[in-house]
Amino acid sequence: MHTHEFVLQARIDVETLDHWLRAGWLMPRENAGDGGFSQVDVARAQLIGDLQDLGINDEGIPVILDLVDQVHGLRNMLREVLTTINTEQRARP
Repeated sequence: MHTHEFVLQARIDVETLDHWLRAGWLMPRENAGDGGFSQVDVARAQLIGDLQDLGINDEGIPVILDLVDQVHGLRNMLREVLTTINTEQRARP
């Protein structure tokens, strides 16, 4: 999605988006024909806004985002392991 649609869905202004992009908190896909932003980026922007509303400062936000990213990565890895185990169990006679 393009920047205009993204800021509307994320309920932020362009200046805030620019700040978050410079901070590396959001990383839209480069060279994407649709503007680069996805629904995952919208959810991440809403999380950042919620964290700020809770009083988390600019130094704490990347720490929390990194932990969230790690949890998602571990969930994906666990899902793959479980799929492999289930596939192997079905293949046994």
